[in-house]
Amino acid sequence: MPKNSKVTQREHSSEHVTESVADLLAHQEPVDYKRSVLNVAGESWDKQKEGDEELDGENRPAWNSKLQYILAQIGYSVGLGNVWRFPYLCQKNGGGAYLVPYLVLLIIIGLPLFFLELAVGQRIRRGSIGVWNYICPRLGGIGYASCLVCFFVGLYYNVIIGWSIFYFFKSFQYPLPWSECPIVKNGSVAVVETECERSSATTYFWYRETLDISNSISESGGLNWRMTLCLLVAWSLVGLAMIKGIQSSGKVMYFSSLFPYLVLVCFLVRGLLLRGAVDGIMHMFTPKLDKMLDPQVWREAATQVFFALGLGFGGVIAFSSYNKQDNNCHFDATLVSFINFFTSVLATLVVFAVLGFKANIMNEKCVVENAEKILGYLNTNVLSHDLIPPHVNFSHLTAKDYNEMYRVIMTVKEGHFKELGLDACLLEDELNKSVQGTGLAFIAFTEAMTHFPASPFWSVMFFLMLINLGLGSMIGTMSGITTPIIDTFKVRKEVFTVGCCIFAFVVGLIFVQRSGNYFVTMFDDYSATLPLTVVVILENIAVAWIYGTKKFMQELTEMLGFRPYQFYYYTWKYVSPICMAVLMTASIIQLGVSPPGYSAWIREEAAEKFLFYPTWAMAILISLIILASLPLPLVFILRQFHLVSDGSNALSVTYKKGRMMKDISNLEDNDETRFILSKVPSETPSPMPTHRSYLGPGSNSPMEMSTAPNGRYGSGYLLASTPESEL
Repeated sequence: MPKNSKVTQREHSSEHVTESVADLLAHQEPVDYKRSVLNVAGESWDKQKEGDEELDGENRPAWNSKLQYILAQIGYSVGLGNVWRFPYLCQKNGGGAYLVPYLVLLIIIGLPLFFLELAVGQRIRRGSIGVWNYICPRLGGIGYASCLVCFFVGLYYNVIIGWSIFYFFKSFQYPLPWSECPIVKNGSVAVVETECERSSATTYFWYRETLDISNSISESGGLNWRMTLCLLVAWSLVGLAMIKGIQSSGKVMYFSSLFPYLVLVCFLVRGLLLRGAVDGIMHMFTPKLDKMLDPQVWREAATQVFFALGLGFGGVIAFSSYNKQDNNCHFDATLVSFINFFTSVLATLVVFAVLGFKANIMNEKCVVENAEKILGYLNTNVLSHDLIPPHVNFSHLTAKDYNEMYRVIMTVKEGHFKELGLDACLLEDELNKSVQGTGLAFIAFTEAMTHFPASPFWSVMFFLMLINLGLGSMIGTMSGITTPIIDTFKVRKEVFTVGCCIFAFVVGLIFVQRSGNYFVTMFDDYSATLPLTVVVILENIAVAWIYGTKKFMQELTEMLGFRPYQFYYYTWKYVSPICMAVLMTASIIQLGVSPPGYSAWIREEAAEKFLFYPTWAMAILISLIILASLPLPLVFILRQFHLVSDGSNALSVTYKKGRMMKDISNLEDNDETRFILSKVPSETPSPMPTHRSYLGPGSNSPMEMSTAPNGRYGSGYLLASTPESEL
C-alpha cells in the first residue's frame, strides 16, 4: 500500500481512529468486489448482467426537453372530460358559482396530491409498483391496483376514440350524413325513417347508424363490424405511439397536446360570431349562488378535480419518473393543474357558445311550428282573431311576439289551454337542456355543426380534436401500465406493449357489440371511481403518515434545492386525507342510494328509458370494483405474514465506476451492519450526506447543501438512480 495513503498514515499515528468506512472509501479508488480478490462469496462476474444494471440505474430513458414532458402531462390530464363533463357540471351546479368550489378543491386536494405523485415518481424513478413497494412494502398493492384500474379505463376509453374516428371519416362529405333523416321506400312510396322522424337526425345517426344499438344490455346483437374496425385503428394508434416508450410517445405529444388548443380557439372565435352565442355564455356564467350550499355540488366538484388530474392512475408517476433529479416538479404541478383548469373553462366557453347558437335555432323552429298551430286554430275558429295583438305579423314572427301571444291565449283559454298543445318556446328552456358525455359530443354538438357554414370542415376539426384529446390521455393511461410492469419484471418494452394492445383489443370487443354502449356506461360509472379514491387515500397515508411528512419534506428540500411551502405539510398530513375520506364516504353512499342502472335506447319508442342492470350485469359490476381493489388487501396480507419477500430489509454494496449502488440481497438487518462496518447498528453511519434536517413547518432554514463537484449532495460518489438510493 502506498506510503502516502490514508490507511498507512493512520497505522503510524497514535490518534484514535474515528473515521467511518464511508469516509475511507471516499478517498480510495472504487473497487468492484466481484472482479477482485475480495470476492469471498464466490459470485461470478457477469458482464451482461452488469451492463443491464448500469442501464437500469444510469441510462433510464429521459424526456428530450422540459417542454416535451410538460406537454405529456398536459396531454394526459386534459382529456375528453374537460370538453364534455366539466361544462355539464358547470351548468348543472350553478353556472359561474360552480367555479368557486371547483377552484377551492383544486387548491386543497388536487394540487397537493398531484405534486405528491410528481415528487415520488421523480425521486424514486420507478413506475407506480416500484414507488409504493419502496415507500411502504405492505402497501405495495397500490401500484398493482393502479395498473388494473388503468387497464379497465383504457378498455372503454379507446372505444370512445374509435367512435370519434368513425365520425371523423364520415365528416368528409357534404351535406354531413347526420344532417337529415334518411328516406326509405315503402313500396312505391318514399317516407322518412320512423325512428329518425320521432327523434332527430343526429340522434338517429348516433344510435342507429353508428352504434346500431340494441334495446337493452341483455340483447347482445353481435359485433358491429364498423366499430370493430375503428377500435382496431384506435389500438393501432396507441400501440405505435407507445412502442418505443417516451421516445415515441413524447414526439406524439407535440401534436396531440397542442392541436386541441388550436381547435378550441378556432371554435371559440367562430362560435362568438354565431347568432345566440352570447345567450349561451351568459346563461353559463350567470351564478346561482344558492347551489354553493349544496353538498352534492362539492362532491361532484371534488370528483371532477380528482379525475381531471389523473390522480391514482399511475400515469403521473410514470411520466415524472423519466425526469432529472433536480427538476422543479413543484412548478410543474402548479403549471399543469391550472392549465387543466383554464382548459376546462375555455372548453366550457366553446361548448356554450355553440349550444347558445343551437338553442336559438331550436327556439325559432319551435316558434314556427307553434305559430302554424295557432293559424290553424284561427282558421277553424277555435281561437278568436281578437286574441292576436295587432302588431303581430305571422310572416315575420319573432320569439318576443310569440311569447306575448302565448301569454294572452293562456290567460283567456285557461280552462282549455292544455288541449291546444302549444309550447312556451322559451330560450331558457332550451339552454337548460343539459347534456354530457356522448350526448354532448355526438348528438348536441354535431347537430349544432350542421348549421355552420362549411360544416364538414368544422366537423373534421372537432373530431380530430377529440381523437387527439383521447390519444393523449390513453398514452398516459397505458404508461400507468407499461412503465411499472417493465420496471418491476424487466420485460421487453416493445413485446409487452404490443401484447398489451392486442390483449386489450380482444377484451374490448365486448364494447363494440350492439349492446356495447351499455358496457361503456357500466365501466365508466363503476370500474374506477371507488377503487381510485381508495388508492389515492392510501398513497397519501403512505407518504404522510407511514414514510413521514417531515422526512418527505426533507427529501423534497434536498431534491428541489428549496423547502416546499408549509401549506403542503398541512394538506398532506391533515386536509387531503380528511377530504378524500369524506369523498369516499359520499361515493359509497351515492352508490347505495342510486340504484345501478343505465339509459337504454328503445327503438320502437325512439326514446331513452332508464333500466336497472340484470343480475348477471350486477355481478360484473361488483366484480370490477372488487378486482380493482383486491391487490390492496392481498399484498398487505402476503407481506404482513411474510408469505412473500419484499426485499426491504436487505442491502449489499457494490462499488463501480465511481458511484455507489445498493442492490437487493438476503442479508438481515444486523448481518448487513456487520457486513459493512462490523459494528453495532447504533454506530452505523448514515448513507445520506451530513446536513441540517428539515424539522417540519417550524424549521427556520432550509437544508444546507454541499457544492461538491462530483455529487449533488456532497457525497464522494454519484448515487445511482435506483429506488434504494433515491429516498
